[in-house]
Amino acid sequence: MSNGDIFVGEIIGTAILILFGAGVCAAVTLRYSKARAAGWVVIAFGWGFGVLAGAYTAAPLSGGHLNPAVTIGIAVDTGKWDKVWVYLLGQVVGAMLGAVLAYLVYFAQFQANVRTEGTTEGTEDEPLPTLGIFSTIPEIRSPVANLITEIIATVALVLPVLAFGLTKGLGESGTLVLIVSLLVVGIGLSLGGPTGYAINPARDLGPRIVHSFLPIPNKGGSDWGYAWIPVVGPLAGGALAGLIYNAAF
Repeated sequence: MSNGDIFVGEIIGTAILILFGAGVCAAVTLRYSKARAAGWVVIAFGWGFGVLAGAYTAAPLSGGHLNPAVTIGIAVDTGKWDKVWVYLLGQVVGAMLGAVLAYLVYFAQFQANVRTEGTTEGTEDEPLPTLGIFSTIPEIRSPVANLITEIIATVALVLPVLAFGLTKGLGESGTLVLIVSLLVVGIGLSLGGPTGYAINPARDLGPRIVHSFLPIPNKGGSDWGYAWIPVVGPLAGGALAGLIYNAAF
């Protein structure tokens, strides 16, 4: 794979992933959305389908990593680091592009996120939070606990992804991407409750950057004080998964 193919593939695939993922979060969160309040199960499946669509699309060009933690895990296992920077750059750019696309899809709903003069907190016209549409927010803010959650959840993603490669013919049949997508759904349902399961630094950082400059009415802050956890945790989890895989398989 050439650097150009990897870069373009990761941009396209990650943009599709975030378009689906941020899109389902917007659908469930924003007022005047037909899917509002559909719940966590819908969000988990929306992200899973985003992985499915993005990885299948990117696979012919880049292999469809879509996640720096996966890229790091593979590099730790194989010892091949020369193209890691291309993957990571494409993933961050793609995540930002996908966030912008999701914003455009729900543009009217975001613009309706206004504070009517004279209203009080809790009324129907009170602005809705928007950061959670783009990036993760912990339910209980505890840096150590949040970091541990992200590390464990990312190992639960990357280690199986590496092990799936041991099953002969799984990748060639095209079934591998489907299984990984279901794995992401499972992680969301089982491990996503504490932090919102970033398990992907680009998935959190790219949209958070976009949220910081998008002209969303009453959007609130982008919570940069927490932003290091969904970057460092998944990167550490990906590296740890690569080490475990190297030692055990």
